[in-house]
Amino acid sequence: MSQYGAPKWGPAFLFDSTMKTLLFLSLMCLATPGFADDAAEGRAKAETACALCHGHNGMATLPNAPNLAGQQAIYLNEQLRNYRSGKRQNEVMNMIAKQLSDSEIAHLAAWFSSVKVTVEAP
Repeated sequence: MSQYGAPKWGPAFLFDSTMKTLLFLSLMCLATPGFADDAAEGRAKAETACALCHGHNGMATLPNAPNLAGQQAIYLNEQLRNYRSGKRQNEVMNMIAKQLSDSEIAHLAAWFSSVKVTVEAP
């Protein structure tokens, strides 16, 4: 930071930012091969734990349940963990999430995020 509180945008900042981005992308590439298996396991779990309210493919069947199809995996992971810990409150979701392991949460997030959703403007 400069003395005025503005960030320094010089070559060192750009190099550091680029290196962090490359590291992140490299790690994501390493994680990708297991994604298909995770999604398949997540789909199986979703049929028993989620389909009644959120639908078989993540398109909600109840008016007060959100669609999960196409949601970002990181968001789904975080919210299911929040329900499990009690940080986020919903009577039904708290009971369901308490039964989920970390790997089951990751599999569910992989499944719902893999479902492609298209949107048409009116």
